[in-house]
Amino acid sequence: MTDAAARFLNAPLGAPGSGRVRYGAAMDLWQSGRISAEVLEVFRVAAAHDSRDPFAILKERGLPLPERPMMENPLNSLYSAIRDYVLTLDHLGAAEVRAGLPTDPGPGRRMPARTNAVVDRWLAPALAAAGADQPALCAAIERAAGALEWVTYGGYPPEDIGESFASGHAFAMIKGGDAPFASENFDLGLFLIAPNVLYRDHAHPAPELYAPLTGPHGWRFGPGRPLIAKPAHHPVWNPPNQPHMTKVGAVPFLCVFVWTGDVDKTAYVLPADDWAALEALTIA
Repeated sequence: MTDAAARFLNAPLGAPGSGRVRYGAAMDLWQSGRISAEVLEVFRVAAAHDSRDPFAILKERGLPLPERPMMENPLNSLYSAIRDYVLTLDHLGAAEVRAGLPTDPGPGRRMPARTNAVVDRWLAPALAAAGADQPALCAAIERAAGALEWVTYGGYPPEDIGESFASGHAFAMIKGGDAPFASENFDLGLFLIAPNVLYRDHAHPAPELYAPLTGPHGWRFGPGRPLIAKPAHHPVWNPPNQPHMTKVGAVPFLCVFVWTGDVDKTAYVLPADDWAALEALTIA
């Protein structure tokens, strides 16, 4: 049973008015012939006490229990919300991305949730900034965040990538070789960077989509090239080994990322002589 009436049967015990909500849902089920009058009467009596569990009373009396719908796994909801968002974006890699994002991601697996200082400090402000444009997606991220394994990547030498980035970012995999939803040679995840951090010039063999939920942030596509400010929801497609750099603005950088191949090959830093100036730059 997955309709609205059945879901209201799960109104939390003790919440003001929850007894009446459960009784109203039971009335709807009785009118459609899905529960008996005797079962309905239990919900009516229990409605006077918001903390009384009608299901416990039904069990004590040996009466049939209305089917209680399974609540959707927050990671499934997150995958669906991200897929719906990403597939609306227009970019050169759209066909590659779509091919790796089926409607059904397959069976999920429980990952070790891991707290992260960057996430604790900056995820909520990022979601607050993005929520006006994408309320459903941001709500799905918020619900699932605690079930994700957030990692601060340590593969770059700190002296090359910069200390502010090395300690000021986190990512969480959603689909991939070591993710809640398994896939081969295709990665999907969330990426978070603290405000004003410079993610120095780098490249990797993997073709990559960035789908920023916040902005504006600065981008360039090769050392020495001009910095371009891009708003939220402006996708960035990086072909294999294309140099790219991100200068985070005043709000945290939160994006969906996708790698569509060569996911096991390492990223590398591309030296540039203007990082100090870019570190000091502020993007409003």
